[in-house]
Amino acid sequence: MNLRYSLHKIEHAYDPSFSPLEYSRFKFGQTCYAEKFAQELFDGFIAQYTDLVLAQEEIILLPSPYCAIPTASNFLCAYFKKHLNSFLFKHQRPACKESKIHRYQTYVEDYGNMDYEQRVRLISGDTYYLDKQFIAGKLCLFLDDIKITGSHEHTVNKILTQYNVDGQFIFLYFAELMNSDVHPRIENYYNYFDVQSPGDIIRIMNSASFCFNTRLVKYILLLDTAAFTEVMRNISRKKRNELLDLAISNNYHQVIDYQENISKLKPKKTCQLI
Repeated sequence: MNLRYSLHKIEHAYDPSFSPLEYSRFKFGQTCYAEKFAQELFDGFIAQYTDLVLAQEEIILLPSPYCAIPTASNFLCAYFKKHLNSFLFKHQRPACKESKIHRYQTYVEDYGNMDYEQRVRLISGDTYYLDKQFIAGKLCLFLDDIKITGSHEHTVNKILTQYNVDGQFIFLYFAELMNSDVHPRIENYYNYFDVQSPGDIIRIMNSASFCFNTRLVKYILLLDTAAFTEVMRNISRKKRNELLDLAISNNYHQVIDYQENISKLKPKKTCQLI
């Protein structure tokens, strides 16, 4: 059984029912908006699916696929999980469990400007792994921030078919594009609404609720020399170190497009007096 729920239905590209400014900050790591969106998404979802949720013995929550660096939707998923578990606790039901679709990404392009065919073709080279035994036969909630072309849902369904997984599956989205006349590039309009310069990145990274995510890391590693230097000069050494650690954890040091900026993050060797 495959079901779908989305909180915001996008009919008019430049007049969505959510704030593009908040969404843009969310996509680049300002987690206070992940918390806000998760509350809104849960309230809408549970109002429609209360009976189905309470009928389950086990519920598995899965964010969008990633490797070592969480996506923005992973933070949305974490806050959603808190609300779901609180609801289950009040109804004396077992807490939900969390799983993950492991992903090794093969490209650096931002597919926010691409159509469905381009997106599917781009991600077809990625490698995915799913723990079939853990999720089989359970209600699985696949949570993502936005559905534009459906390439994410297509990929997840392909993985479920590949692993021959049986169960009940619900795809959850904060927002979903409903108007097929709107070009999928509208996604990048939302993504970059409040990120137009290195100064915008610096402001977000120095905010109280900032956490690194995949989009932010890739964005920084692709900056030109001047912009990269400006960002590095205006964030803490701790954040620079964390950026390097995350880049290595995702094997970005083996991607040619990222290597120049990663090399600038390496600690300088110091001479030791003996």
